[in-house]
Amino acid sequence: MTTHQGARARARAEITAAIKDTARRQLADEGAAKLSLRAVARELGMVSSALYRYFPSRDDLLTDLIIDAYDAVGEVAERAWAEARATATGPDGADPLACWTAVCSAARAWGLAHPHEYALIYGSPVPGYSAPQSTVRAAARVSMSLLGIVRDARRSGELTDVPLPAALHTEAQRMVADFAPDLPVGTAAALVAAWAQLFGLIGFEVFGQFHRVVEEREAFFVHAVERLGRGVGLVGRGPAADS
Repeated sequence: MTTHQGARARARAEITAAIKDTARRQLADEGAAKLSLRAVARELGMVSSALYRYFPSRDDLLTDLIIDAYDAVGEVAERAWAEARATATGPDGADPLACWTAVCSAARAWGLAHPHEYALIYGSPVPGYSAPQSTVRAAARVSMSLLGIVRDARRSGELTDVPLPAALHTEAQRMVADFAPDLPVGTAAALVAAWAQLFGLIGFEVFGQFHRVVEEREAFFVHAVERLGRGVGLVGRGPAADS
């Protein structure tokens, strides 16, 4: 790449970042449904035709914002898991339940710090928008961390069997084939349920449903996600394992 090409690439990256930052402010002020390329261009002092060279449509801009948000929460979840493993002491390595709780708590912290971006990816669907396949990899990052913790627990003998009603066996077998061929069917079904409940817990807090219902919210959250972890079969070590 020539110096001229490098300068053009940097300029494009800076303008793209400015467009997305402005769009995030618009999300906070107006909500995703009212995101407008013309309003973004106006705030940046650009003509609409210039902005279209970066994002041909509102949906293209929304997709980039969605991927950014999924990547951001996925990154903090993965970092929390890595730190939990790195700080583990003793010959048995990291406590699976502690790793699980660390990942869940990191996702909660991100959601509370970025409520409008959380709403974009876990709130109400945007009318007229259908997320493309390109969002799937980023959207799976938190769940893949939780899945990795469960796989580690199975390898270390710290995963118990999860009972499953006969009526769900066919569905759970499909889940196993789709994303967890190395796990029992009961574990796969429990993981999907825990994944949904995790973001339900975070969403209730982000969107204010816990107001005057739960006051000690962090302690409540940790207790709830530890129960979710045990629900997928994680054994855990120490006092928390028996609570």
